[in-house]
Amino acid sequence: MSNEPHPSVSQSSRAYGCMLGGALGDALSAPGPALRIGGTTQLALYSLDGLLDALEWANAGTGADVNACIWLAYLRWYRAQEGSLPPSAPAPQPRWIDGQEILQQRVAPDAVSLSGLATGEMGTAFRPVNPEAKGSAPVSRSAAFGLVPHLEAVTVAKISSDAASLTHGHPAARQAAGLFSTLIHHLGAGNSLEEAAAKTVAAARETEETAPELIGRLDAAVRLAPEQLLSPENLAGELGDGHAAEEALAVGLYAVLATAPAHDADRGAGGDESGLSPQEHFRAAMQVATGCGQAAPAVASIAGSILGARYGEESLPGDWLDRLEERNPIRALVDQLLKVTLA
Repeated sequence: MSNEPHPSVSQSSRAYGCMLGGALGDALSAPGPALRIGGTTQLALYSLDGLLDALEWANAGTGADVNACIWLAYLRWYRAQEGSLPPSAPAPQPRWIDGQEILQQRVAPDAVSLSGLATGEMGTAFRPVNPEAKGSAPVSRSAAFGLVPHLEAVTVAKISSDAASLTHGHPAARQAAGLFSTLIHHLGAGNSLEEAAAKTVAAARETEETAPELIGRLDAAVRLAPEQLLSPENLAGELGDGHAAEEALAVGLYAVLATAPAHDADRGAGGDESGLSPQEHFRAAMQVATGCGQAAPAVASIAGSILGARYGEESLPGDWLDRLEERNPIRALVDQLLKVTLA
């Protein structure tokens, strides 16, 4: 396997693929024929909008607190879900995303995220909100933080971990969010799935503070992936049911690695004759990820974001993408991200 990155897929295609792939994974987990933007995707898009706010300030020559911008974005999402802001919270100025009806609907919002925002306090790495909370939401909403080019991996991880502190303060949740964004960052740089996974696990091991349960789950995901596909019951026994942050990241990564075709490192968006095409890989990974019961939206969103970042938008099955309702807000936000980062 080559150790050199394979940047044949454009940065723009990876960005569209990552955000649309995550939305598809989330939508595929809901019952019914329609594929609709779910609560997991709403938070992911508000994460992107908060990041955009900070980048726009920076491009205008004004420094901005990135985490404060993300917090204000989450408060705007909270207001849409609950009808009003917490009494002690500041009143953020509306942005374009707040006028998109599909992103204002109440679609199974994450209860822990709501409870953290309800405090009206901006959590930090040193004083996180909900210090015992380790659910999957901060992981599944953090893909966008890995899509900003020219940042060091450690900076990407910090942005994501700090954003997790706004609602989920447990170290495993904050670190899992940072590692997921780091994984997306490595894929965006053109690394194969195996290369990106290896670098991400290495980053976890190199940090003394990394929660041992997170390292254990990631190690197990990488170790089990080359073996026979596990049943949902056996997968839950090995990696957990996906509700905890470290479990959701591990199961999402396993779903992608276990269904990967041979010689992934040597392939681009078009695939080759040695195995599954990227579209077939996406379908196979979704079959694994959506078998996680109640945790499926987060797990499948994580897996979809990973594959979209690896292969680009062309990897998304066209028939599924055509059924994804109201995907224009996703494209519009990615358009803006590309405008402020690649111009």
